[in-house]
Amino acid sequence: MPGERASERKNQMKKIVSITAAIILTALHSLATVNYAQLWDKANGFYLQKQYDSALVYYVQIAASKPQNPEIYYNLGNTYYRLNKIPNSVLNYERALRFDPNYKDAKENLALAQGRIANRIPYSGDIFFIKWWNALINGKSTLWAIAALVPFCLLMILMIVRRFRKSSQAFLPGQLLGILWVVCIAFLVLAFFSSKNKEQYDGAVVMFNDAPLMNPDLKGRPLTLVPEGTTVRILDKKDNWAEVRLPDGRTGWIQQSLMEKI
Repeated sequence: MPGERASERKNQMKKIVSITAAIILTALHSLATVNYAQLWDKANGFYLQKQYDSALVYYVQIAASKPQNPEIYYNLGNTYYRLNKIPNSVLNYERALRFDPNYKDAKENLALAQGRIANRIPYSGDIFFIKWWNALINGKSTLWAIAALVPFCLLMILMIVRRFRKSSQAFLPGQLLGILWVVCIAFLVLAFFSSKNKEQYDGAVVMFNDAPLMNPDLKGRPLTLVPEGTTVRILDKKDNWAEVRLPDGRTGWIQQSLMEKI
């Protein structure tokens, strides 16, 4: 029948289009993987040959395609450090630590880079419970979510046992279920704040030397001059200005164009 033949042709065309699209996507993925590996090899090769300007070109290309890879930011930090561009070095070490807070080499090299900041503003440190909280929410949100899943599964199993076994009260006290609920909720809260912390990361690095820190009215003489390479915390934004907290706890307003977001 003509109608059946037309329907068969349409189905065949759909299959051909689907297969062609799959082949093209696979080829593009393979090409991107090969290209990434080639860029990485070239960047590392130039770095080992101490041709840091050339290495920088390839590392920047890799960072553009792999924006959440802490290792590439670590390598960028090393390259900028070798080129004596300390603010850029600090920025990229901070970015590496943003995606991997436990990156030991990045922490150590960040301390070295910050040690080369002229007139560096000393870090006053946070109150102990703020440090604890930051350490908790700086972890990976997926790990907290998985941790919440364990007590939740135990809860489901224990509730089923209590339902179908009359004597379960003897070995499954209600307090145990309550504790598991509390633990599960606590892990979910940590997963939520850890995820929000990554989405709304508010750190920045001052990229120009002697950036003026102004009063809230943005008039008069600067409160102080902030050296390049200083890591600040953004508290608020207004037009081209951002309210920031310095490492020693002082606050003021700096032009956003003088900083780079971590």
